Amino acid sequence: MCDFEKCAADVKNLKSRPSDDELLSLYGLYKQATVGDVTGDAPGLLDVKGKAKFNAWTSRKGMSQDDAKAQYCALAKELMAKHN
Repeated sequence: MCDFEKCAADVKNLKSRPSDDELLSLYGLYKQATVGDVTGDAPGLLDVKGKAKFNAWTSRKGMSQDDAKAQYCALAKELMAKHN
């Protein structure tokens, strides 16, 4: 298993900013890994950023927290190679 906390910390120190899609993938995986399935109602239509984040998290629904941590670490390592 990966060191999830280390991966989460390393991603914050990337030299260049990942794309919006990459950031949303990280967000969805992080929330699934730390909280589990999404709860609550989706943000309103005018909250574009909130809606995108909610959808990124919802797309991971049903994934185990361990699987989400493993996928987060894999994506983080890919981004570290690409953006450092």
